Amino acid sequence: MNVASYNNLRKLSKGKFSFAQFIKLKELASSTIGCSNETGKLLITSILNLYDKLDEEIKMIESKIETIMKQLDSPTASIPGIGICSAVTIIAEFGNFSRFVNADKMLAYAGLDCGRSQSGTQDFKGKMVKYGSSYLRKALMNAAEMMLIHVPAFYEYYHKKRNEGKAHRVALSHLTRKLVRLIYKLETSHTHFDLSFFR
Repeated sequence: MNVASYNNLRKLSKGKFSFAQFIKLKELASSTIGCSNETGKLLITSILNLYDKLDEEIKMIESKIETIMKQLDSPTASIPGIGICSAVTIIAEFGNFSRFVNADKMLAYAGLDCGRSQSGTQDFKGKMVKYGSSYLRKALMNAAEMMLIHVPAFYEYYHKKRNEGKAHRVALSHLTRKLVRLIYKLETSHTHFDLSFFR
């Protein structure tokens, strides 16, 4: 820490960092920053090398996923607001979309359908059942939230539910069910997303 260090800090603070503060910082740094322990240095270097290797592995896997997704040309990936990671999770968790007879079966598979209770002649709808894959449910909920930004019809539907007095998570669950129905329509008809669907 020299005069050049002080000048850099002073510029960053727009002149508010005084030389007296710099001297104090230098004194504190001498007793709090740094390590002369060779074992500690070796351990840190080893951990950083492992981190770099893992980072390379992640990048390689992500690159392969992108290549596969391009080959698949999945309609789910064409929906605005759904990133590649979310699209991959949704496609992998649902598997073959043709095995679902309708969108309701997909909702049930994801654990997004409403629980039902019957009493005599009355039929009541309850909260989300939440069975099925939690990874899938989370990916769908996150994707639905992102669609609020990209798809006006989803934004309007969300605010309609909020105006009906629904809490954020409840309104978002309604939005997620709408998204699953959209995914079913796109995947079974092999059609890519178009905003004109909502006009």
